[in-house]
Amino acid sequence: MPWRGPTYPGEVPTLGYQVLGWIADHLIVPDGPAAGEPLEFTDEQAMFVLQLYAIDPHFEGPAIGGRALRNGRKIRRAVLSRPKGWGKSPLVAALCLAEALADVVPDGWDANGEPVGRPWTSLGFKAKVQIVAVSEDQTANTWDPLLEMARGGPVLDAYDIEPMETFVNVPRGRIEFVTSSGTSREGFRPVFSAMDQTESWIPSNGGRKLAATIRRNLGKVNGCSVETPNAFIPGEESVAERSFEAWKKQQEGKLKLDEGLLFDHREAPAETDPADERSLLDGLAAAYGDSADRNGGWVNLRRLLAEYWDPDTDPQDARRYYLNQVTHATDSWISQPEWAAMAAPEKVVADRDEIVLGFDGSRRRSRGVTDATALVGCRVSDGHLFLLGCWEQPDGPFGVDWQVPTVEVLAAVEDAFRNYRVVGMYADPAKWESHIAGWEAKHGRRLRVKSSMQHPIEWWMTGGRAVQIVRALEKFRSSVVDGELTHDGSSVLTRHILNARRRESRSGIQIAKEHPESPRKIDAAVAAVLAWQCRVDAVAKGLGKKKARAGRVVVLR
Repeated sequence: MPWRGPTYPGEVPTLGYQVLGWIADHLIVPDGPAAGEPLEFTDEQAMFVLQLYAIDPHFEGPAIGGRALRNGRKIRRAVLSRPKGWGKSPLVAALCLAEALADVVPDGWDANGEPVGRPWTSLGFKAKVQIVAVSEDQTANTWDPLLEMARGGPVLDAYDIEPMETFVNVPRGRIEFVTSSGTSREGFRPVFSAMDQTESWIPSNGGRKLAATIRRNLGKVNGCSVETPNAFIPGEESVAERSFEAWKKQQEGKLKLDEGLLFDHREAPAETDPADERSLLDGLAAAYGDSADRNGGWVNLRRLLAEYWDPDTDPQDARRYYLNQVTHATDSWISQPEWAAMAAPEKVVADRDEIVLGFDGSRRRSRGVTDATALVGCRVSDGHLFLLGCWEQPDGPFGVDWQVPTVEVLAAVEDAFRNYRVVGMYADPAKWESHIAGWEAKHGRRLRVKSSMQHPIEWWMTGGRAVQIVRALEKFRSSVVDGELTHDGSSVLTRHILNARRRESRSGIQIAKEHPESPRKIDAAVAAVLAWQCRVDAVAKGLGKKKARAGRVVVLR
């Protein structure tokens, strides 16, 4: 029979409840004051397990159809990003044992429409499980608690397992930890892989290649991987960063036929002030969630406070490891916390609101990834930025021979002029000269803010205007840092802002991509700068002020 259906809005079927029950019955807390007691997760940890084992509601079962596995699980790749000490390693260690022994493969539904699972070995698969890292120290994070659970818990009596120092034999399978180059693991067929500290898996140490190999191997048997990183550093091209970018594309609907990536990330609020004790303690409590002592957990927040403020602790490292905040590369123009603090997605820009526009366009490139084309609006009254459109070359085969859809871009500009009261528009004319000339001819006369009398919209971001460009960039950045603007929280706009890198010039700081051929685009950031400059000029003209209503004054006596 099919799934019983949701009992509350948004419910999806999951084998997570069965997995949590199996863990509580068979595994123990590996160390600490509760060592030896049945392993029970916090609500926050349990929620991750429920999401990880979610099942496609349309899955009918059984698990095997002919000679193939009908994989009903929705998640093929997961990321659990939490600060140090939160409890990632024991959780993933428990999942490794569950994947090797428990009923984790969806097999259909029982008479009540509840999900039914089977172990991998009952389906003819060898239950091979890996704990993988780029160094032996990293694998020990998960391997040590796994051995304690396997050697000291009920699982040892319930199953025929052999916990050895470097591997655990299970019926028709094996759990092992490995540190290797990508090529040496090609061909291995795991059903589950735990990938530890993937924020440090970078191209130079073979981490990216290793991750790609693991995922290919998992694909052979419809297996699943879980990454357990701390916050990554943007621009290092780590596996954790690439997973974050893939998740963002999934959220933006840019991954075709794929909803299989779970990205569970918790960090301190962007407004956390590390110099203020109360603010920092609140930020730590938010980042550690149920694991914080304030919330009934085991993490002593005041001890972390001391570590954070230790003179030998690098402030950027402290943000990453304790607040779990994705900060910035050394040459970033605007940091993630700075930008995130200005997010105001609840703000609504209404029809006929007075706005200005910023535009940065591109054309098809002969090689590499075509630059994006972006249109950003800014409400004059309060300086709220919002993305009206961003056209980017898709990844993979869908991006072959891609060109900017000029008709769509032109329609978006006309929609903006139709729906709002556009009082100004600044556009970088590079490669869009004829279209911008058309906008000037059609709309230029009614614009109250003009780049120049001859060209009311044209605002060059290149050429001999270095001084004006540097000033516009300085105004934008200072407005972010000083809290003078807000934005709609768009993931696309955020990505472009964080992609921008500082570059020294004779006139001052400008921005650019990390390198000229980089696929990490910044065009929406440029459009936002142009929109903000236009808004600054509009305010200087007295626009955006609320007009007082005229009327009689009645004096009560």
